[in-house]
Amino acid sequence: MFPPDKMLIIPAVDIKNGKCVQLVQGIPGTEQVIIDDPIGAAMKWEETGASTLHLIDLDGALGTSNNFHIIKEIVKSLSIPVQLGGGIRTREYAQKLLNIGVERIILGTLVIKKPEIVEKLSKEYGSDHIMVAVDSKDSRVVIKGWTEKTSKKAPILAKLFENKGAGSILFTNVNVEGLLQGVDVKPLKELVNTVNIPIIYSGGVTSIKDLKLLKRTGVNGVVIGSALYKGKIDFKEALEYEDP
Repeated sequence: MFPPDKMLIIPAVDIKNGKCVQLVQGIPGTEQVIIDDPIGAAMKWEETGASTLHLIDLDGALGTSNNFHIIKEIVKSLSIPVQLGGGIRTREYAQKLLNIGVERIILGTLVIKKPEIVEKLSKEYGSDHIMVAVDSKDSRVVIKGWTEKTSKKAPILAKLFENKGAGSILFTNVNVEGLLQGVDVKPLKELVNTVNIPIIYSGGVTSIKDLKLLKRTGVNGVVIGSALYKGKIDFKEALEYEDP
């Protein structure tokens, strides 16, 4: 569970073609950072002080393949919790990931099409292990690796999933994701005011100033990717914003 009165700083490891990468707005071919060893990258974040790792299987999200063998190795190599998203398109695969020790699975496309799966998995494994991704672009939720826009708005879906038993929400503002141009807290505030379960934010975090802005929203955690890999944010300095 997410500790109360804290804003966790959560480093991201995104896997594509067996490597740790950072994409711009999730678009294949926009790789800006490529690290050959994603397991080593994950271990580095734990060694640097991370209390949780955010792991995304980009191949899975785009429906091309999955990186299950790497995910399993990362989970086995770390002592901190791992939250994982990308390509979880069946209940059976969700169960497989939870059974190898993934702390939280991040469900998106699957449960937006079949919300009842959130309820079933929450009852089976406990709501703390079920996070739902509400990824928003132009005020509409997007799915299938952000390639398909739905007609739904983030706060409405988040409330639905809270009622279905989700333990937390991952909110990604796709409009600013990967651009390193800062955050837009307005849609996040709306979401925080709508649900009572923890919300983790992702998208556009570029500077310590962004962390200061996010801290004021009441969000429970912040995922940081490109800004860490490109040296725009020092991770140890960012950790100072975890405590009240």
